[in-house]
Amino acid sequence: MNSSPDGTSKLAKEPHEFAGFPASAQATAIPSLFFSEVLPQIEDEIELRVTLYVFYALGRRKGYPLFLTERELRSEAPLLAALGDGSEAEPLSKLASGLDLATKRGTILRLDLVAEGQPEVLYTTNNPANRRAFDQVREGSLALGRALPPESGAASSRRENVFQLYEQNIGPITPLVAEELREAEHLYPYEWLEEALREAALLNKRSWRYASRILQRWATEGRTNEKTERDSAGDDSARSQILSRYRQRGS
Repeated sequence: MNSSPDGTSKLAKEPHEFAGFPASAQATAIPSLFFSEVLPQIEDEIELRVTLYVFYALGRRKGYPLFLTERELRSEAPLLAALGDGSEAEPLSKLASGLDLATKRGTILRLDLVAEGQPEVLYTTNNPANRRAFDQVREGSLALGRALPPESGAASSRRENVFQLYEQNIGPITPLVAEELREAEHLYPYEWLEEALREAALLNKRSWRYASRILQRWATEGRTNEKTERDSAGDDSARSQILSRYRQRGS
């Protein structure tokens, strides 16, 4: 991101044309008061992006209390992609800054606690139900209601993240699905698995079979944002696309 003469941040990239939302696209609920009272006060671009993404990510959750952990937000690939084009640490730093600004404004609630001997940071939107829930969790009268994600950096963290993402977006993992997920990990890049599972959920096609068809289509046709590279290379094979992608990352 660059800065304008007045010191405010602006996007460095030219926007590309968007094909439009499909008729079956799911919507994210955002309180109208956010647009009339909160949005005019937000001056920091990062705060806005993080706040909107928290609304979206919470919309994918079920149960009570409703929350996201800091580790879960740090593993959200679309959010991190929206926060930085530089070093790997840059989007994480911006995420921390955006969360800090949003919690200070009062748009988002933060709860620090210790669960299973590990420090945890939970976030949710600021409304009466969520305030009451966080107070009850803080007092010990309300359980979190779901398992928290493992420590990031563990050798199996990516597999556990894929399994968790599947459970959040598609449903319970059966032994057969678990085996197919393991096989898919060897065939496709981690980012493909994440995106395919999310796309299946957004289209309300909650099955591994549908997500698998998405992956197979990308393997033969390429993803939308990779078609230009594929066409210029003149090679439609999944292996060539994946190898090309990793070579570019390492260059």
